[in-house]
Amino acid sequence: MPTFPQGAQDVVDSPGAQEAARKLDAAQELAVDVEADAMHAFRARLCFLQVGTDEDVFLFDTLQPGVEPTLLAPVMEDPQRTKFFHAASGDLPYLAEAGVRVQGLFDTHRAATLLGWPKVGLADLARERLGVELPKEHQQSDFSLRPLPPGMRDYIANDVRYLVELGRQVREECRKADILEEVLLDCQRMCDEAVARPNVGADFKPKLPKVGLTPAQLFLANTLAQALHRKRLEWAEAENVPMGRMLSNMAISDIAVKPPGNPKELARAAGVRGAFVRAHGDEVLALVRELLEKSRRGELKPESDEQKGPRDNNRRKREDALKGWRAEKATARKVTPSVVLPNPVFDALLSRPPASLDELRAVPYIGEKRVQLYGESLLALLAQHPVQG
Repeated sequence: MPTFPQGAQDVVDSPGAQEAARKLDAAQELAVDVEADAMHAFRARLCFLQVGTDEDVFLFDTLQPGVEPTLLAPVMEDPQRTKFFHAASGDLPYLAEAGVRVQGLFDTHRAATLLGWPKVGLADLARERLGVELPKEHQQSDFSLRPLPPGMRDYIANDVRYLVELGRQVREECRKADILEEVLLDCQRMCDEAVARPNVGADFKPKLPKVGLTPAQLFLANTLAQALHRKRLEWAEAENVPMGRMLSNMAISDIAVKPPGNPKELARAAGVRGAFVRAHGDEVLALVRELLEKSRRGELKPESDEQKGPRDNNRRKREDALKGWRAEKATARKVTPSVVLPNPVFDALLSRPPASLDELRAVPYIGEKRVQLYGESLLALLAQHPVQG
C-alpha cells in the first residue's frame, strides 16, 4: 500500500516560501492545485497554491506579501519533472497570470476522460483507485477568508495529498491502454494555450433558441443580450460580486427573448430576483425600450454574408465525414473518439484540411503516432470534400 504525506505546511511569508521552493526543487513528481475566490468576487484572485510530493504538502498563501508563485517557476517550467493536476484547464490561467508557465503536465481528469472512465472527478478517482474519501463540501467556499477555517484548510491540502500516487496509477492505465502519447499531447496543448485570464465576461455568448424566432427577432435578442451583459459587468464590478450573481446567463436570455415592458414582467423573467429589479429595473427597462425602438426604425441590422467572408460549401460535408470516420476508428481501436482526434485537432483539420503527410504533421498536437495510424486514410477522406467558396 502506498503511503501519503501527513499534515500540511503553511507557507505565509517570504522566508517560508523560499524554503518550500528549495525543498520542492528536489522533487521529480509533484501534485499541484490552486484555489481562488471565483464564486465571491468580480475578478477572482489566486488565494492558494497547493503543492504536494510523496513526503510533503505545502499550502502557499498567495494573498500574503512575499509568497510569490514565481518562486516555483523553475520547477513548474521544467518539462523533465511531472506535474500532476486534476482538471488543469481551470488552474493554468491563474498560474500564467502570476508569471508561471507549466511544462511536464499530466492531467488526471483529461487522462481519465480519454480512457473513457464513467466517473472522472477527483473524489471518484480517489475512492475507486486508492480507497480514499475526499469530502467536496468546500468547492464553492470563499478561499480569501483569513484565517482559513480548519475544514477548508484540510480540504485544500487533500486536493494534492493523494494526487501524486493517483497520477502514477492513471498514467500507468494510459500506458496499458496504449493512449499515453495522445494524453501527453493533449496535456501539452493545455499548457501551451494557457494564458492569463481574459477580461471578465469577454467570452460571453448568449444561449438563444434556434427555432421560434425570425432572423430579425434573433438578431434583436442577441443585441439585447449583449447590451444587458455589458450592463451587468458594470454593476457587478461596482459591487465586487461575480457577474452571474448580479444577473445570470439564464436571466439575460429570457429577458432578451421576451423583452419586458414593466417591472412586473421583468420580475417574472427566469432567474431575476426582486432585489435586482428594485436596484436596476429602471435601467434595464430603459435599455429594452431603446433597442426595441431602434429595431422598429430599422437601425439594427445583422451582419451581411459579404461581411462574414466567403462560405465554405463543403464544410458541413467534411465535418460529417470526419465525425463518422473518427467514430469508426475509435470503435475499431476500442478507445474514445477524442483519442483518435481531440476536438482542437478535429477543428483544425476541418478548417484547414492538409493535402499531404507533411502538412498533416504540421497540424498542432496531432503527433507522429496519429500520422502513422491514420495519415493516408485522413488525407483520402479530406480530399473528397475540399474547401469550396
